[in-house]
Amino acid sequence: MNLPSFLWLWKIAAWSMGASLLAYLLLAVTGTWMFAARSTKQPRPKWLRPFHLGTGAGMAILVILLLLIGVVGTLGEYGKLGHSVHLPAGLAVVALVLVSVGSGLQIGPKNPWARPLHIGTNLALSGGFVIVLLTGWTIVQKYLPKV
Repeated sequence: MNLPSFLWLWKIAAWSMGASLLAYLLLAVTGTWMFAARSTKQPRPKWLRPFHLGTGAGMAILVILLLLIGVVGTLGEYGKLGHSVHLPAGLAVVALVLVSVGSGLQIGPKNPWARPLHIGTNLALSGGFVIVLLTGWTIVQKYLPKV
């Protein structure tokens, strides 16, 4: 394809990935805080749960944005998908985020299965983010010499 440089798209992806990681860290801190408050039977601040939910929604939107950027950028640059392990790693992260959101919204006394699924999914997500970062970095290295 004879398209303009996709460097601007990769810059958006880099910022989105950074924001996703920041959101993930905030979610880990606020989730741990909620767990500690529940375990010690201490009250938690009223803003904590809405902040956790809002941050989770923001991270989910960023991860989906990253998927779209990756698909559009890769198709624009190469004309096809699947030339690296970054695609399955990214799809796995998107799936984990969606499972985390879905299970997190189900947490409550009526669904005792939701909390362990949510926590386990988020632990797996840490590994997924590491793999996506490493495989994404190898892709970034392909573009740097072109600039």
